Amino acid sequence: MSKPRLLVARAVFPETLARLEQHFEVEHNQADAAWSKQDLIARLRGKAGAFTTGTERIDAEVLAACPELKVCANMAVGYNNFDVPAMTAKGVLATNTPDVLTETTADFGFALLMATARRIAESEHYLRAGKWTKWSYDMFAGAEVHGSTLGILGMGRIGQGIARRGAHGFGMNVIYHNRSWLSPDLEAACRARYVSKDELLMTADHVVLVLPYSAESHHTIGAAELAKMKPTATLVNIARGGIVDDAALAQALRDKRIAAAGLDVFEGEPKVHPDLLTVPNVVLTPHIASATVPTRRAMADLAADNLIGFLVNGKPLTPLNPEVLT
Repeated sequence: MSKPRLLVARAVFPETLARLEQHFEVEHNQADAAWSKQDLIARLRGKAGAFTTGTERIDAEVLAACPELKVCANMAVGYNNFDVPAMTAKGVLATNTPDVLTETTADFGFALLMATARRIAESEHYLRAGKWTKWSYDMFAGAEVHGSTLGILGMGRIGQGIARRGAHGFGMNVIYHNRSWLSPDLEAACRARYVSKDELLMTADHVVLVLPYSAESHHTIGAAELAKMKPTATLVNIARGGIVDDAALAQALRDKRIAAAGLDVFEGEPKVHPDLLTVPNVVLTPHIASATVPTRRAMADLAADNLIGFLVNGKPLTPLNPEVLT
């Protein structure tokens, strides 16, 4: 009996590829070539499954061209590269990798907050450029972190992890805004208090974005929202590009309407808005919040488990549209 055919769209751990090859006839991209949409369609035709990494767009056009496709497994917790309603309409299962990257991503979010507040990247560039010739009392004096107010937009698992780090580790006053309130038990564990979005923006010393991307959350932070923040405040985005209007943020940073920003995600990444590259008061990282070897392995393993679970055993672990299973 022939094995199901599978496309692995990006380079992955060799061990993951070897495991998939035990169950599937695999076409891989270990060279990590950049594929156009038409390249993706050409390679996806005739495949029952796809292992994707968050950069491959699976939409109505792709689905129409690939009628044999049954499942796409994202090696990511985010899935805005999937048109889930279109996939559901075609009976194609979508899966992601929740939980396994929560703590690592929360660690990085807090690291980016610290680097932003304390002007670490800016001061390192100054030192490397040979500009440090003497100490001065106000040299790279940044924002206080301990005892300050931390505002979190989006209070899922990662947001809760950041809240716990801020409240328990740094004695921060944690406020949050979310589509729904946390349970009293979770609020107590996070030492967090629900507020309106406007109150959060106007009150927080540090705003961290951890909300999922959707059409509704596009440009959640734009010029109007930045104008509501304190001029001493910082903004950190570890959610998804497009949640922040990057052009408006660059202008706000240039005009010192807020003190600083830390960004791990960008609109249109891997392209970065050129204005963000010319302002000194921003820390920029290339979408690496989950980038530890153990966590990336766990993400790859879960994506593989979903493909094997569905195509071999009929039981995926983390489906996004389980209605296609009925």
